[in-house]
Amino acid sequence: MKNFFALFFLGLAGLAFCQSQPSADLIITNAKVWTVDPAHPTAQAVAVLGDRIVAVGSNSDAEAWRGRATKVIDAGGKLLLPGFNDAHVHFVSGGMQLDSVQLNDATSAQKFARRIGERARQIPKGQWILNGTWDETKWTPATLPTRELIDALTPDNPVLVSRYDGHMVLANSLALRLAGITAQTPDPPGGVIVRDAQGNPTGALKDAAMDMAMKVVPPPSHDQLMQVVKRALAHAASLGVTSVQHMDADYADIAIYAELRERGELTTRIYAAPLIQQVDDEAKLGIRHAFGDSYLRIGALKGFADGSLGSSTAYFFEPFLNQPNNHGLLSDAMHPVSLMRERMMKADEAGLQLCIHAIGDQGISIILDLFTDVVKAHGQADRRLRIEHAQHMAEKDFDRFAKLHVIASVQPYHAIDDGRWAEGRIGHDRASRTYAFRTFLNHGVRLAFGTDWEVAPLNPMFGLYAAVTRATLDGKNPAGWFPEQKLTLAESLEAYTMGSAYAEFQEKEKGSITPGKLADMVLVSDDLFTIAPEKIRDVKVLKTFVGGKLVWDASTP
Repeated sequence: MKNFFALFFLGLAGLAFCQSQPSADLIITNAKVWTVDPAHPTAQAVAVLGDRIVAVGSNSDAEAWRGRATKVIDAGGKLLLPGFNDAHVHFVSGGMQLDSVQLNDATSAQKFARRIGERARQIPKGQWILNGTWDETKWTPATLPTRELIDALTPDNPVLVSRYDGHMVLANSLALRLAGITAQTPDPPGGVIVRDAQGNPTGALKDAAMDMAMKVVPPPSHDQLMQVVKRALAHAASLGVTSVQHMDADYADIAIYAELRERGELTTRIYAAPLIQQVDDEAKLGIRHAFGDSYLRIGALKGFADGSLGSSTAYFFEPFLNQPNNHGLLSDAMHPVSLMRERMMKADEAGLQLCIHAIGDQGISIILDLFTDVVKAHGQADRRLRIEHAQHMAEKDFDRFAKLHVIASVQPYHAIDDGRWAEGRIGHDRASRTYAFRTFLNHGVRLAFGTDWEVAPLNPMFGLYAAVTRATLDGKNPAGWFPEQKLTLAESLEAYTMGSAYAEFQEKEKGSITPGKLADMVLVSDDLFTIAPEKIRDVKVLKTFVGGKLVWDASTP
């Protein structure tokens, strides 16, 4: 009898112990888990409680967390990854592009014009035709479009369609008239009004000149902006993008994010970085870097040093090969450079993060000079200084990049896109240091991967494919354009997850499948580690989880 009571009470104690551990809300079993956690790189199952990961290990490890209400998903041996974190997007303009005229795959000036004309017939008179992301390098001949191409097709609709790099637009005559741009209008600092032989505007406007036309475009209404953001969120979820870092975000964009966050409808985590011109606003708030919660944070500022390679406005030490009198342009925010220095100093003193766009080697070098000034003035600190794009490096600056602990926020897709024509503009030597991922890693520089969406597709598989293969989009470099700069798949995944998390001060919260971190995960259709590298771009996302919640399921119509 004594043994009976002893066993009885032991059973009660065991039951109490089991009941003291809460049951998981979600368990994913039978997966091939790539954790991006060097301490435990692979696993079979994951358990989630609330919005956090509580167990990573074998099926039995996760099963210990199972309760009556636990949702169990059998992954069927598929690859489970941390959610992708895109370190550089233009989230609202990307959402707008989803429903705008599509010009990027137009393979001739005639097709470009025809699509704009078709759009004009589909919309009310007076409505602007925007976005487009055209790419004249896909045309023969590869010449810039002019307003004459589209004027007759758009007599009642102002047109301001952007080049895919975001550093040039084409305006029709109506848009130029509304903006007050004529032959007598001078080029603004940091911008170019492209002109014909008679000095008349062709309609092409570069960098700061774009603002002259953009200022007359009516802003979207609250409801329109809300729909654009919802469209972008759904698109991100379908691609496994669980976090984005929105560069040059408007305050109106942040207001929409905050409203969705309040309603529990923000399905992508957002770190918003307004332009550095708003430094006084940010500094007055006293928020410092990475201020906010797990879904919405601010505290970074985006600046521009120069333009882009495609628009021939990236700022170089040596001129463009095909334009011997053109070294590129410093942005309007760099006129004078002391103005950018002043803003950087003010931002750093306020504890705000600096994310500076720099593409040409001299543009990058000047920003490194300014970062050096900031560190000298305010001392060592955990700043997470970033150069966005860091595209064409001078050999002398790799060491400086590392010494200053600058993060290279880079977009692999640009390398295989620009690689089609870059050497014709800057030559073989400079091109060898274009998106020099391997050289950066060899120097101890941290990489954060992104896309620059809408400039490039948001799909992370394209970025992984680009980093691993460096095979240009024209098919002419199947073994890789400057193949010595290739990364392994593991390195690329780390840059797209932990690297991007580090770039926004969130490496302790996300970026790997680790107990205690946010349960942001992606189940994909194929094993990226075993398929041929050229097949990576075809891999699809099956399920996307944000904080343990299923926000995308490919099996759901």
